[in-house]
Amino acid sequence: MKKVLIKNAKIVNEGKIQEGDVFIEDGIITEISDSISAKSPDVNIFDAEGTYLLPGLIDDQVHFREPGLTHKENIETGSRAAVAGGITSFIEMPNTLPQTTTMEMFEEKLRIASETSYANYSFMFGGTNDNLSDIENIDPKIVPALKLFLGSSTGNMLVDDEKVLEQIFKKSPVLIAAHCEDEDTIKKNLQECIDRYGDDIPIELHPKIRSEEACYKSSSKAVALAKKTGARLHVFHVSTAKELSLFTNKKPLKEKKITAEVCIHHLWFNDSDYAKKGTYIKWNPAVKTKKDQEGLLQGLLDDHLDVLATDHAPHTKEEKKNVYTKAPSGGPLVQHALPALLQMYHQGKISLEKIVEKACHNPAILFDIEKRGFIKEGYKADLVLVDLNSPWAVQTDNIFSKCKWSPFEGTTFKSRVTHTFVNGKLVYKNFKHQPFSKNAEQLTFDR
Repeated sequence: MKKVLIKNAKIVNEGKIQEGDVFIEDGIITEISDSISAKSPDVNIFDAEGTYLLPGLIDDQVHFREPGLTHKENIETGSRAAVAGGITSFIEMPNTLPQTTTMEMFEEKLRIASETSYANYSFMFGGTNDNLSDIENIDPKIVPALKLFLGSSTGNMLVDDEKVLEQIFKKSPVLIAAHCEDEDTIKKNLQECIDRYGDDIPIELHPKIRSEEACYKSSSKAVALAKKTGARLHVFHVSTAKELSLFTNKKPLKEKKITAEVCIHHLWFNDSDYAKKGTYIKWNPAVKTKKDQEGLLQGLLDDHLDVLATDHAPHTKEEKKNVYTKAPSGGPLVQHALPALLQMYHQGKISLEKIVEKACHNPAILFDIEKRGFIKEGYKADLVLVDLNSPWAVQTDNIFSKCKWSPFEGTTFKSRVTHTFVNGKLVYKNFKHQPFSKNAEQLTFDR
C-alpha cells in the first residue's frame, strides 16, 4: 500500500474541521486538498464519507510490561490494543523487569518494539538514586524524557534522596516526567487503615490513602524544584483540582517550562464508582471526588492541563481480585480512551478540536516529536478514521489487551474507530487487525 487516497473526510486539525481529501505516498502525507483524483491505478482509495479523520493519537504514558511482566501485557499486545483505539504512537515507561535505567535496557526495548510493535514507539529512561551518570549521557534525539517516581513505585525507582534529586533536575539533558505522590503521607494513611481493617481495606478509602494532600505536596515540591533549577518538568496524571493552581495557562505550550497531563480515567470516573468497579479502578494516583473530576476537565479545557494520556497499566484479573493491600494499581486503557473522549464529545463536554489538540498535537509539541501529531503535508501519515454514530459495547471478546478485561466493560460507546493508518499503512479496520508487517517506526525528537 505505497499510495493511499482518503477521500471525503471531515479533517480535524489545528482547531478546524474541514472536508477534503488526503493523498499519501511512501508513508508521507503529500497532498491535502478539497478534491484529489487518483493519478494511477496503483492507488488504494478509501471513501471516508460521513467519518472524521484525526491525526493518530500520541500516548505519552503507557506500561506495556515487557520485559519481565509479560503475563500481563507485552509490546505486541499493547500496541495492537493501542491502534484499535486510534493511538498510533506511544511512549512507554521504564518500570519493567529489569528496569530501563541503563542504555543497554533502553536499546533492548527498542529491539523488541522494532520486531513486534503495531504502533510507533519510544521509551522513557528511568531515574534512580544512583544512576546520575547514565542520565547525563542520555541522547535527547532518541530518548523522549526522563521518568522520575516521586512517590511509591516498584524496586529502586523511588527517587527519595534530596541531593540526588536536585542534581537530576539540574543535569538532565531531557524533559523530566514525574509521578508525584508524597511517600510519607501515603505510608502514614495506609498504616492507619491497616491498623483498623487489616489487609482488606475498603476500596473506597483508596483516595483517602493516596490523598489530595499526598498529590499536592509532591507536585508542588517538584514544581518548586523545577523553578529553582530551570529544569523542564512535565507532571504526569494530575488527579486533583487543587494541583491546577501549580500550572499556568498564560503562555502557549511551546513557551512553557512546566507542563501537566490528565488521564482519561480521572476524567471519566470519580469516587462514587468504587462501589461498582472495586479494584478494577484502583489507580495511582487515585480516582478522587466529583469536584476533582469536574475541575480536571475544566483545567483541560482552559489549558492549565496540556496533554491527554492513558497511563495504560494492565494487570491480570486474578491480581486485581486480591484484597486491597495486595491488589495492584493500574488498568488497560489504550483501546478505549478515544471512544470515551468521543462519548464526552457527544455529552457536550469537549470538542473534537480540543481532543485532537490535547491527544495529538500537544504531545508532539511537548516532546519535540519529528513530523507527527498533525495532518500536514510532509508529515508521517499516522491517521485515524472515526464514525461518530456507530454504537458498540465493550465486552470481553472485543478487548485486545492481553489481560482481557477493561474498566469500560459493559459500556456502550456511540463512536468507534473504523480505520487506523500507521506510516501510511492500514493496520486496523473495524475490530480486525491487518496482517502484521514491520511498518511501525521508532519516534525521533527534533532537539
